Amino acid sequence: MFSGIIAAVGQITATVPRLDGAATLRLTIDAGRLELDDVAVGDSISCNGVCLTVVDQQDRCFQVDVSPESLACTVGLAAPGPVNLEKALRLADRLGGHLVSGHVDGIGEVTSFDAVGDNRLLEIRAPAELARYIARKGSITVDGVSLTTNAVDGSRFTINLIPHTLAATTLGHLQRGHQVNLEIDLIARYCERLLNADADAEP
Repeated sequence: MFSGIIAAVGQITATVPRLDGAATLRLTIDAGRLELDDVAVGDSISCNGVCLTVVDQQDRCFQVDVSPESLACTVGLAAPGPVNLEKALRLADRLGGHLVSGHVDGIGEVTSFDAVGDNRLLEIRAPAELARYIARKGSITVDGVSLTTNAVDGSRFTINLIPHTLAATTLGHLQRGHQVNLEIDLIARYCERLLNADADAEP
């Protein structure tokens, strides 16, 4: 589990097929300011909102394998570039954002990214099947960042990004038309499951 509070912006420096002809990619990631002293092979690190397992770690870099399924369901992992990084939570950690699983639910599209003073008003269009889970003043994860929605209009929602978030994550580089990884609030998904348990039950 994660909190959606980004610890560092890293950099994918290499993407190599795991085996000859295989669709699985092995990524080498420069961890940037992320502290790796307590990271071991087998640990989980969120990369742009995707929970990935460390398979090797040397100096300031670590490696992860990304399956074809993950590559098909997410953006930002198939080529070199910046990534938001967060290590998995420990039970004693503060939960500064909200509970984040690191399992991306869908890909959204940035429809506007407008300056409001030194803030930015970000509007995203979510896939239609995710829209019912997004509520005004609710939590959502965008590229691994825990954020609060300002308003919701159908499949579109807006978020206010403060200067700290713009500087401490990759979100400051977004532009209209960019795609982003979305994870809906776990509580919303479980509430729907509980409310519709009878309808989903086999006859």
